Amino acid sequence: MTVYNDAVSPRPRQASDEDILRAAFRAISRIGPAKLTLADVAGEAGISAAALVQRFGSKRALLLAAAKDAAAGDQYIFPALRARHASPAAAIVGLAECMSLMGTTPAEIANNLAFLQIDLPDDDFHRHALAASVGMREGIRGLVRDAMAAGELTKGDPARLASALHATLNGSMVNWAVHRDGPMTSAIARDLRAVLGPWLTAAGKKRLPNRRRL
Repeated sequence: MTVYNDAVSPRPRQASDEDILRAAFRAISRIGPAKLTLADVAGEAGISAAALVQRFGSKRALLLAAAKDAAAGDQYIFPALRARHASPAAAIVGLAECMSLMGTTPAEIANNLAFLQIDLPDDDFHRHALAASVGMREGIRGLVRDAMAAGELTKGDPARLASALHATLNGSMVNWAVHRDGPMTSAIARDLRAVLGPWLTAAGKKRLPNRRRL
């Protein structure tokens, strides 16, 4: 993203809400939500703090807008996965790559997970956290259902397997942040494959990416 400095540019760019929210996510990953200030986000977005206050009014309003935006993440995560992977089973393992949205270092993951301290006790924030979780689980369930229909997974309850895969995604990310055993994406992908293992048919095993590339 090109950053425009209001102090030197004669015609500064008007940052969109999307620009500002992306800047907020970057700042949260770096600082964490508790220590975050509007000035931090303004600096990341390349706009003045006054302009940010005029747009959102308060830190709480900005964080709520960020939480609402994150809640719609499934709307672009799953179409992108399906476009990249012809195999639904391979797309499930490909979810490991999507977890980098939560950070690529233990510190970034810790800062993003700290958002739960706001999400869980506050009804306004929890509503968006729940929507994000439901959207993610439903997206996984759709992939599981399609993998079963394609003969890549044995028939069963898609919702039950989707719940286990969703829990694995979240837990594996935290596990990696503690143990730090190799690249995060590889660690999460291995855990997803372990959960899928008993469900995979011969066709499904052939369509998964080579373990050595994980």
